[in-house]
Amino acid sequence: MANFSKSDVPRFSVDVYQNEYLPEGGRDVHAIVTVTATGGGTMGSAVSAPHIFSTGQAPEAAVVIMVDCSGSMDYPPTKMRNARDATAAAVDTLRDGVRFAVVDGTHVAREVYPGSGRLAVADAGTREQAKTALRRLTAGGGTAIGTWLRLADRLLASTDAGIRHGILLTDGRNEHETPAALRDTLDACAGRFTCDARGVGTDWEVKEVTGIASALLGTADIVADPAGLAADFRQMMETAMGKGVADVALRLWTPMGAEVRFVKQVAPTVEDLTARRTEAGPRAGDYPTGSWGDESRDYHICVRVPANSVGEEMLAARASLVIPATDGTAQSLAQGLVRAVWTDDMAASTALNAQVAHYTGQAELAQVIQQGLEARKAGDLDGATAKLGRAVQLADASGNEATAKLLSKVVDVVDVVAGTVRLKASVADADEMTLETRSTKTVRVKGPGDRRG
Repeated sequence: MANFSKSDVPRFSVDVYQNEYLPEGGRDVHAIVTVTATGGGTMGSAVSAPHIFSTGQAPEAAVVIMVDCSGSMDYPPTKMRNARDATAAAVDTLRDGVRFAVVDGTHVAREVYPGSGRLAVADAGTREQAKTALRRLTAGGGTAIGTWLRLADRLLASTDAGIRHGILLTDGRNEHETPAALRDTLDACAGRFTCDARGVGTDWEVKEVTGIASALLGTADIVADPAGLAADFRQMMETAMGKGVADVALRLWTPMGAEVRFVKQVAPTVEDLTARRTEAGPRAGDYPTGSWGDESRDYHICVRVPANSVGEEMLAARASLVIPATDGTAQSLAQGLVRAVWTDDMAASTALNAQVAHYTGQAELAQVIQQGLEARKAGDLDGATAKLGRAVQLADASGNEATAKLLSKVVDVVDVVAGTVRLKASVADADEMTLETRSTKTVRVKGPGDRRG
Protein backbone atom coordinates (compact mmCIF):
# COMPACT_ATOMS: atom_id res chain seq x y z
CA MET A 1 0.00 0.00 0.00
CA ALA A 2 1.20 3.53 -0.75
CA ASN A 3 -0.09 6.71 0.88
CA PHE A 4 0.17 10.42 0.16
CA SER A 5 -1.33 13.28 2.13
CA LYS A 6 -1.63 16.91 1.20
CA SER A 7 -2.87 19.73 3.39
CA ASP A 8 -5.90 20.56 1.26
CA VAL A 9 -7.11 17.11 0.22
CA PRO A 10 -8.17 13.86 1.92
CA ARG A 11 -5.57 11.14 2.34
CA PHE A 12 -5.74 8.47 -0.34
CA SER A 13 -4.52 4.88 -0.31
CA VAL A 14 -4.40 2.23 -3.00
CA ASP A 15 -4.59 -1.55 -2.45
CA VAL A 16 -4.13 -4.05 -5.27
CA TYR A 17 -5.81 -7.48 -5.15
CA GLN A 18 -4.72 -9.96 -7.82
CA ASN A 19 -3.37 -13.37 -8.68
CA GLU A 20 -0.13 -12.31 -10.30
CA TYR A 21 0.70 -15.81 -11.54
CA LEU A 22 0.30 -16.59 -15.25
CA PRO A 23 0.94 -19.83 -17.13
CA GLU A 24 3.77 -19.89 -19.64
CA GLY A 25 2.70 -17.68 -22.54
CA GLY A 26 -0.15 -16.15 -20.52
CA ARG A 27 -0.84 -12.51 -21.32
CA ASP A 28 -3.90 -11.10 -19.50
CA VAL A 29 -3.37 -9.73 -15.99
CA HIS A 30 -6.47 -8.90 -13.92
CA ALA A 31 -6.47 -6.86 -10.73
CA ILE A 32 -8.91 -5.11 -8.42
CA VAL A 33 -7.59 -1.71 -7.40
CA THR A 34 -9.23 -0.45 -4.20
CA VAL A 35 -9.00 3.30 -3.67
CA THR A 36 -9.83 4.71 -0.24
CA ALA A 37 -10.05 8.37 0.77
CA THR A 38 -10.01 9.32 4.46
CA GLY A 39 -9.60 12.42 6.56
CA GLY A 40 -11.98 14.57 4.56
CA GLY A 41 -14.77 14.57 7.12
CA THR A 42 -17.66 12.21 7.67
CA MET A 43 -20.37 12.13 5.04
CA GLY A 44 -23.81 13.08 6.18
CA SER A 45 -22.76 15.72 8.69
CA ALA A 46 -22.43 18.67 6.35
CA VAL A 47 -24.57 21.05 8.35
CA SER A 48 -23.84 20.13 11.95
CA ALA A 49 -20.13 19.51 11.53
CA PRO A 50 -18.48 21.13 8.49
CA HIS A 51 -15.72 19.05 6.93
CA ILE A 52 -12.49 20.41 8.33
CA PHE A 53 -9.19 19.71 6.62
CA SER A 54 -5.75 20.37 7.97
CA THR A 55 -5.99 23.88 6.47
CA GLY A 56 -8.81 24.50 8.96
CA GLN A 57 -11.28 25.17 6.14
CA ALA A 58 -13.83 23.12 4.22
CA PRO A 59 -13.26 22.97 0.46
CA GLU A 60 -14.99 25.58 -1.67
CA ALA A 61 -18.04 24.14 -3.36
CA ALA A 62 -20.77 25.21 -5.77
CA VAL A 63 -24.07 23.43 -6.41
CA VAL A 64 -26.87 23.99 -8.92
CA ILE A 65 -30.23 22.28 -8.33
CA MET A 66 -32.28 21.67 -11.50
CA VAL A 67 -36.00 21.07 -10.88
CA ASP A 68 -38.31 19.69 -13.55
CA CYS A 69 -41.24 22.10 -13.84
CA SER A 70 -42.80 20.65 -17.01
CA GLY A 71 -46.56 20.25 -17.24
CA SER A 72 -46.49 16.62 -16.15
CA MET A 73 -45.22 17.68 -12.72
CA ASP A 74 -48.80 18.75 -12.01
CA TYR A 75 -50.11 15.17 -12.26
CA PRO A 76 -50.80 14.66 -9.45
CA PRO A 77 -50.48 18.21 -8.05
CA THR A 78 -48.69 16.83 -4.98
CA LYS A 79 -45.69 15.99 -7.20
CA MET A 80 -44.78 19.66 -7.72
CA ARG A 81 -45.27 20.37 -4.03
CA ASN A 82 -43.00 17.45 -3.14
CA ALA A 83 -40.38 18.74 -5.58
CA ARG A 84 -40.47 22.20 -3.95
CA ASP A 85 -40.19 20.66 -0.49
CA ALA A 86 -37.30 18.44 -1.61
CA THR A 87 -35.40 21.38 -3.08
CA ALA A 88 -35.99 23.34 0.12
CA ALA A 89 -34.58 20.42 2.12
CA ALA A 90 -31.49 20.39 -0.12
CA VAL A 91 -31.04 24.14 0.32
CA ASP A 92 -31.29 23.75 4.10
CA THR A 93 -28.49 21.18 3.91
CA LEU A 94 -26.06 23.57 2.21
CA ARG A 95 -22.98 24.36 4.25
CA ASP A 96 -22.40 28.06 4.99
CA GLY A 97 -20.22 29.58 2.28
CA VAL A 98 -21.22 27.19 -0.50
CA ARG A 99 -22.24 28.92 -3.71
CA PHE A 100 -25.57 27.76 -5.09
CA ALA A 101 -28.40 28.37 -7.53
CA VAL A 102 -31.78 26.86 -8.39
CA VAL A 103 -32.90 26.29 -12.00
CA ASP A 104 -36.47 25.80 -13.27
CA GLY A 105 -36.37 23.23 -16.10
CA THR A 106 -38.98 22.90 -18.87
CA HIS A 107 -38.40 23.10 -22.64
CA VAL A 108 -36.15 26.00 -21.63
CA ALA A 109 -34.08 26.65 -18.51
CA ARG A 110 -34.78 29.57 -16.20
CA GLU A 111 -32.93 30.85 -13.16
CA VAL A 112 -35.15 30.73 -10.08
CA TYR A 113 -32.61 31.94 -7.53
CA PRO A 114 -30.56 34.10 -7.25
CA GLY A 115 -30.82 35.15 -10.94
CA SER A 116 -28.80 37.34 -13.31
CA GLY A 117 -26.32 34.57 -14.05
CA ARG A 118 -25.00 34.56 -10.49
CA LEU A 119 -24.56 32.08 -7.67
CA ALA A 120 -25.65 32.93 -4.14
CA VAL A 121 -23.44 32.28 -1.10
CA ALA A 122 -25.22 30.05 1.41
CA ASP A 123 -26.04 31.53 4.79
CA ALA A 124 -29.21 31.78 6.87
CA GLY A 125 -30.48 34.71 4.82
CA THR A 126 -29.88 33.33 1.32
CA ARG A 127 -31.30 29.96 2.28
CA GLU A 128 -34.54 31.64 3.34
CA GLN A 129 -34.61 33.76 0.18
CA ALA A 130 -34.15 30.66 -1.97
CA LYS A 131 -36.97 28.83 -0.20
CA THR A 132 -39.24 31.84 -0.72
CA ALA A 133 -38.40 31.81 -4.44
CA LEU A 134 -39.21 28.09 -4.59
CA ARG A 135 -42.82 28.78 -3.60
CA ARG A 136 -43.32 30.48 -6.96
CA LEU A 137 -42.44 27.34 -8.93
CA THR A 138 -45.35 26.06 -11.02
CA ALA A 139 -45.71 23.30 -13.59
CA GLY A 140 -46.10 24.00 -17.30
CA GLY A 141 -44.25 23.44 -20.58
CA GLY A 142 -42.15 20.65 -22.02
CA THR A 143 -38.86 18.90 -21.24
CA ALA A 144 -35.43 19.70 -22.73
CA ILE A 145 -32.91 18.51 -20.16
CA GLY A 146 -29.90 19.63 -22.17
CA THR A 147 -30.91 23.27 -21.69
CA TRP A 148 -30.99 22.76 -17.92
CA LEU A 149 -27.51 21.27 -17.92
CA ARG A 150 -26.11 24.02 -20.17
CA LEU A 151 -27.41 26.68 -17.79
CA ALA A 152 -26.01 24.81 -14.79
CA ASP A 153 -22.65 24.64 -16.57
CA ARG A 154 -22.65 28.39 -17.21
CA LEU A 155 -23.52 29.13 -13.59
CA LEU A 156 -20.91 26.76 -12.20
CA ALA A 157 -18.29 28.14 -14.59
CA SER A 158 -18.72 31.57 -12.95
CA THR A 159 -16.93 30.31 -9.83
CA ASP A 160 -13.48 28.90 -9.15
CA ALA A 161 -14.86 26.51 -6.50
CA GLY A 162 -13.02 23.20 -6.46
CA ILE A 163 -16.18 21.11 -6.03
CA ARG A 164 -18.78 21.78 -8.76
CA HIS A 165 -21.92 19.70 -8.55
CA GLY A 166 -25.42 19.47 -9.99
CA ILE A 167 -28.60 17.80 -8.75
CA LEU A 168 -31.21 17.10 -11.43
CA LEU A 169 -34.81 15.97 -10.99
CA THR A 170 -37.10 14.92 -13.83
CA ASP A 171 -40.44 13.14 -14.05
CA GLY A 172 -40.71 12.69 -17.81
CA ARG A 173 -38.99 11.86 -21.06
CA ASN A 174 -36.73 14.35 -22.80
CA GLU A 175 -39.26 15.00 -25.56
CA HIS A 176 -38.36 18.55 -26.58
CA GLU A 177 -34.81 18.00 -27.78
CA THR A 178 -33.17 15.26 -29.80
CA PRO A 179 -31.11 12.49 -28.21
CA ALA A 180 -28.13 13.81 -30.18
CA ALA A 181 -28.57 17.27 -28.64
CA LEU A 182 -28.56 15.80 -25.13
CA ARG A 183 -25.46 13.72 -25.95
CA ASP A 184 -23.68 16.83 -27.23
CA THR A 185 -24.55 18.64 -24.01
CA LEU A 186 -23.27 15.77 -21.88
CA ASP A 187 -20.04 15.69 -23.87
CA ALA A 188 -19.65 19.44 -23.36
CA CYS A 189 -20.32 19.22 -19.59
CA ALA A 190 -18.27 16.08 -18.86
CA GLY A 191 -15.32 16.91 -16.63
CA ARG A 192 -16.70 20.36 -15.81
CA PHE A 193 -19.06 19.29 -13.03
CA THR A 194 -20.52 16.15 -11.53
CA CYS A 195 -24.26 15.55 -11.41
CA ASP A 196 -26.68 13.30 -9.53
CA ALA A 197 -29.90 12.55 -11.44
CA ARG A 198 -33.23 11.38 -10.09
CA GLY A 199 -36.39 10.20 -11.80
CA VAL A 200 -39.61 10.74 -9.86
CA GLY A 201 -42.70 8.65 -10.55
CA THR A 202 -42.68 6.16 -13.43
CA ASP A 203 -43.07 8.19 -16.64
CA TRP A 204 -39.40 8.95 -17.24
CA GLU A 205 -36.84 7.04 -19.30
CA VAL A 206 -34.35 5.03 -17.24
CA LYS A 207 -31.58 5.15 -19.85
CA GLU A 208 -31.82 8.94 -20.08
CA VAL A 209 -31.47 9.48 -16.35
CA THR A 210 -28.75 6.86 -15.85
CA GLY A 211 -26.96 8.16 -18.95
CA ILE A 212 -26.82 11.68 -17.48
CA ALA A 213 -25.40 10.42 -14.19
CA SER A 214 -22.92 8.16 -15.96
CA ALA A 215 -21.59 10.87 -18.25
CA LEU A 216 -21.24 13.33 -15.38
CA LEU A 217 -19.86 10.83 -12.84
CA GLY A 218 -22.81 11.10 -10.47
CA THR A 219 -25.46 8.78 -9.11
CA ALA A 220 -28.85 7.85 -10.56
CA ASP A 221 -31.90 6.52 -8.78
CA ILE A 222 -35.67 6.30 -8.86
CA VAL A 223 -37.96 7.97 -6.36
CA ALA A 224 -41.16 6.16 -7.25
CA ASP A 225 -43.20 7.91 -4.55
CA PRO A 226 -42.80 11.71 -4.72
CA ALA A 227 -43.25 11.81 -0.94
CA GLY A 228 -39.73 10.36 -0.67
CA LEU A 229 -38.07 13.22 -2.55
CA ALA A 230 -37.19 15.40 0.44
CA ALA A 231 -35.24 12.66 2.22
CA ASP A 232 -33.46 11.72 -1.01
CA PHE A 233 -32.51 15.32 -1.85
CA ARG A 234 -31.26 15.90 1.68
CA GLN A 235 -29.06 12.81 1.45
CA MET A 236 -27.72 13.81 -1.99
CA MET A 237 -26.79 17.25 -0.73
CA GLU A 238 -25.18 15.87 2.42
CA THR A 239 -23.04 13.62 0.24
CA ALA A 240 -22.13 16.53 -2.05
CA MET A 241 -21.14 18.58 1.00
CA GLY A 242 -18.89 15.68 2.05
CA LYS A 243 -16.70 15.90 -1.05
CA GLY A 244 -13.19 17.07 -0.34
CA VAL A 245 -11.45 16.97 -3.72
CA ALA A 246 -12.62 17.05 -7.33
CA ASP A 247 -11.30 15.99 -10.73
CA VAL A 248 -9.33 12.99 -9.48
CA ALA A 249 -8.06 10.60 -12.14
CA LEU A 250 -6.93 6.98 -12.00
CA ARG A 251 -3.68 7.00 -13.97
CA LEU A 252 -2.42 3.73 -15.40
CA TRP A 253 1.15 3.45 -16.61
CA THR A 254 2.11 0.31 -18.53
CA PRO A 255 5.53 -0.81 -19.76
CA MET A 256 6.56 -1.11 -23.39
CA GLY A 257 4.57 -3.83 -25.15
CA ALA A 258 1.72 -3.85 -22.61
CA GLU A 259 -1.73 -2.39 -23.21
CA VAL A 260 -4.77 -1.67 -21.05
CA ARG A 261 -7.69 -3.83 -22.18
CA PHE A 262 -10.30 -2.30 -19.89
CA VAL A 263 -10.87 -0.23 -16.76
CA LYS A 264 -14.18 -0.54 -14.91
CA GLN A 265 -15.39 0.89 -11.65
CA VAL A 266 -17.02 -2.12 -9.97
CA ALA A 267 -18.01 -0.75 -6.55
CA PRO A 268 -20.19 0.84 -5.39
CA THR A 269 -21.60 0.66 -8.93
CA VAL A 270 -20.47 -0.77 -12.26
CA GLU A 271 -19.22 1.92 -14.65
CA ASP A 272 -17.04 1.20 -17.69
CA LEU A 273 -14.34 3.87 -17.92
CA THR A 274 -12.32 2.30 -20.74
CA ALA A 275 -13.42 4.70 -23.47
CA ARG A 276 -12.88 7.76 -21.25
CA ARG A 277 -9.10 7.48 -21.25
CA THR A 278 -7.08 10.61 -21.94
CA GLU A 279 -3.39 10.30 -22.70
CA ALA A 280 -1.10 11.42 -19.88
CA GLY A 281 2.43 11.08 -21.21
CA PRO A 282 4.41 8.12 -22.53
CA ARG A 283 2.52 4.84 -21.95
CA ALA A 284 0.18 6.46 -19.40
CA GLY A 285 -3.51 7.27 -19.50
CA ASP A 286 -5.97 8.95 -17.13
CA TYR A 287 -9.45 7.63 -16.33
CA PRO A 288 -11.82 10.11 -14.61
CA THR A 289 -13.20 9.27 -11.18
CA GLY A 290 -14.87 12.58 -10.25
CA SER A 291 -15.12 13.97 -6.73
CA TRP A 292 -14.20 12.23 -3.48
CA GLY A 293 -15.17 12.46 0.17
CA ASP A 294 -14.61 9.83 2.86
CA GLU A 295 -15.27 6.72 0.77
CA SER A 296 -13.81 3.67 -0.93
CA ARG A 297 -14.26 2.46 -4.50
CA ASP A 298 -13.06 -0.59 -6.42
CA TYR A 299 -11.78 -0.71 -10.00
CA HIS A 300 -11.23 -3.80 -12.16
CA ILE A 301 -8.36 -3.39 -14.59
CA CYS A 302 -7.11 -5.81 -17.21
CA VAL A 303 -3.69 -5.36 -18.78
CA ARG A 304 -2.38 -7.45 -21.69
CA VAL A 305 1.37 -8.00 -21.38
CA PRO A 306 3.88 -9.64 -23.74
CA ALA A 307 4.05 -13.44 -23.35
CA ASN A 308 6.97 -14.63 -21.28
CA SER A 309 8.74 -17.75 -20.06
CA VAL A 310 8.44 -19.57 -16.74
CA GLY A 311 10.40 -17.79 -14.03
CA GLU A 312 10.14 -14.36 -15.61
CA GLU A 313 8.31 -11.53 -13.87
CA MET A 314 7.49 -7.92 -14.69
CA LEU A 315 5.62 -4.85 -13.55
CA ALA A 316 2.38 -5.03 -15.55
CA ALA A 317 1.02 -1.63 -14.51
CA ARG A 318 1.35 1.17 -12.02
CA ALA A 319 -1.99 2.53 -10.79
CA SER A 320 -1.88 6.05 -9.38
CA LEU A 321 -4.45 8.51 -8.08
CA VAL A 322 -3.63 11.95 -9.45
CA ILE A 323 -5.06 15.44 -9.79
CA PRO A 324 -4.07 16.53 -13.31
CA ALA A 325 -3.15 20.18 -13.88
CA THR A 326 -3.70 22.26 -17.01
CA ASP A 327 0.06 22.63 -17.50
CA GLY A 328 0.46 18.87 -17.91
CA THR A 329 1.77 18.22 -14.42
CA ALA A 330 -0.11 16.15 -11.84
CA GLN A 331 -0.32 15.93 -8.07
CA SER A 332 0.15 12.31 -7.03
CA LEU A 333 -2.06 11.11 -4.19
CA ALA A 334 -1.30 7.37 -3.94
CA GLN A 335 -0.20 4.43 -6.05
CA GLY A 336 -0.18 0.63 -6.23
CA LEU A 337 1.61 -1.90 -8.42
CA VAL A 338 0.21 -4.71 -10.60
CA ARG A 339 2.63 -7.59 -11.21
CA ALA A 340 2.91 -10.52 -13.61
CA VAL A 341 4.87 -13.68 -12.74
CA TRP A 342 5.05 -16.67 -15.08
CA THR A 343 4.95 -20.12 -13.48
CA ASP A 344 4.52 -23.78 -14.42
CA ASP A 345 2.58 -24.37 -11.20
CA MET A 346 -0.90 -25.07 -12.59
CA ALA A 347 -2.60 -24.56 -9.23
CA ALA A 348 -1.04 -21.13 -8.82
CA SER A 349 -1.75 -19.89 -12.35
CA THR A 350 -5.37 -21.09 -12.48
CA ALA A 351 -6.43 -19.87 -9.01
CA LEU A 352 -9.01 -17.09 -9.17
CA ASN A 353 -8.40 -14.13 -6.91
CA ALA A 354 -11.49 -13.73 -4.74
CA GLN A 355 -11.96 -10.03 -5.47
CA VAL A 356 -11.49 -10.46 -9.24
CA ALA A 357 -13.93 -13.38 -9.34
CA HIS A 358 -16.49 -11.54 -7.24
CA TYR A 359 -16.53 -8.38 -9.33
CA THR A 360 -16.50 -10.29 -12.61
CA GLY A 361 -19.76 -11.83 -11.38
CA GLN A 362 -21.13 -8.44 -10.26
CA ALA A 363 -20.45 -6.92 -13.68
CA GLU A 364 -22.18 -9.88 -15.33
CA LEU A 365 -25.11 -9.47 -12.93
CA ALA A 366 -25.64 -5.85 -14.04
CA GLN A 367 -25.39 -6.87 -17.69
CA VAL A 368 -27.83 -9.80 -17.58
CA ILE A 369 -30.43 -7.76 -15.67
CA GLN A 370 -30.38 -5.10 -18.35
CA GLN A 371 -30.45 -7.70 -21.13
CA GLY A 372 -33.28 -9.57 -19.44
CA LEU A 373 -35.44 -6.48 -19.03
CA GLU A 374 -34.81 -5.47 -22.64
CA ALA A 375 -35.82 -8.95 -23.80
CA ARG A 376 -38.98 -8.76 -21.68
CA LYS A 377 -39.94 -5.41 -23.20
CA ALA A 378 -39.31 -6.83 -26.68
CA GLY A 379 -41.60 -9.82 -26.02
CA ASP A 380 -38.75 -12.36 -25.95
CA LEU A 381 -40.02 -14.20 -22.88
CA ASP A 382 -37.64 -17.14 -23.20
CA GLY A 383 -34.63 -14.84 -23.46
CA ALA A 384 -35.87 -12.74 -20.56
CA THR A 385 -36.39 -15.83 -18.40
CA ALA A 386 -32.88 -17.12 -19.13
CA LYS A 387 -31.16 -13.79 -18.43
CA LEU A 388 -33.12 -12.96 -15.30
CA GLY A 389 -32.65 -16.52 -14.05
CA ARG A 390 -28.91 -16.08 -14.42
CA ALA A 391 -29.24 -12.78 -12.54
CA VAL A 392 -31.01 -14.50 -9.64
CA GLN A 393 -28.23 -17.10 -9.53
CA LEU A 394 -25.46 -14.46 -9.53
CA ALA A 395 -27.16 -12.27 -6.94
CA ASP A 396 -27.51 -15.22 -4.58
CA ALA A 397 -23.96 -16.45 -5.11
CA SER A 398 -22.45 -13.02 -4.42
CA GLY A 399 -24.67 -12.14 -1.49
CA ASN A 400 -26.24 -9.17 -3.28
CA GLU A 401 -29.42 -9.26 -1.23
CA ALA A 402 -30.72 -5.87 -2.37
CA THR A 403 -30.65 -6.88 -6.03
CA ALA A 404 -32.11 -10.31 -5.21
CA LYS A 405 -35.04 -8.58 -3.52
CA LEU A 406 -35.63 -6.37 -6.55
CA LEU A 407 -35.48 -9.40 -8.87
CA SER A 408 -38.11 -11.18 -6.77
CA LYS A 409 -40.61 -8.50 -7.77
CA VAL A 410 -40.11 -9.31 -11.45
CA VAL A 411 -39.72 -13.11 -11.38
CA ASP A 412 -40.88 -16.02 -9.25
CA VAL A 413 -37.82 -17.99 -8.13
CA VAL A 414 -38.14 -21.77 -8.55
CA ASP A 415 -34.53 -22.78 -7.82
CA VAL A 416 -32.16 -20.01 -6.77
CA VAL A 417 -28.96 -22.07 -7.07
CA ALA A 418 -29.82 -23.30 -10.56
CA GLY A 419 -31.21 -19.91 -11.58
CA THR A 420 -34.60 -21.33 -12.52
CA VAL A 421 -37.32 -18.67 -12.56
CA ARG A 422 -40.73 -17.84 -14.01
CA LEU A 423 -41.59 -14.36 -15.24
CA LYS A 424 -44.36 -12.75 -13.23
CA ALA A 425 -47.49 -12.20 -15.31
CA SER A 426 -47.88 -8.66 -14.00
CA VAL A 427 -45.10 -6.35 -12.84
CA ALA A 428 -45.58 -2.83 -11.50
CA ASP A 429 -43.79 -0.16 -13.56
CA ALA A 430 -42.07 1.12 -10.43
CA ASP A 431 -40.66 -2.33 -9.63
CA GLU A 432 -39.30 -2.86 -13.14
CA MET A 433 -37.81 0.64 -13.30
CA THR A 434 -36.24 0.30 -9.86
CA LEU A 435 -34.55 -2.95 -10.89
CA GLU A 436 -33.25 -1.40 -14.11
CA THR A 437 -32.05 1.80 -12.43
CA ARG A 438 -30.28 -0.01 -9.60
CA SER A 439 -28.95 -2.93 -11.64
CA THR A 440 -25.40 -1.57 -11.53
CA LYS A 441 -25.23 -1.34 -7.73
CA THR A 442 -22.79 -3.91 -6.37
CA VAL A 443 -21.81 -5.43 -3.04
CA ARG A 444 -18.24 -5.82 -1.88
CA VAL A 445 -16.38 -9.00 -1.13
CA LYS A 446 -17.04 -10.29 2.38
CA GLY A 447 -14.86 -12.84 4.04
CA PRO A 448 -11.83 -13.42 6.28
CA GLY A 449 -9.14 -10.87 5.69
CA ASP A 450 -11.32 -8.44 3.82
CA ARG A 451 -10.16 -5.15 5.29
CA ARG A 452 -12.34 -2.80 3.31
CA GLY A 453 -15.67 -3.13 5.08
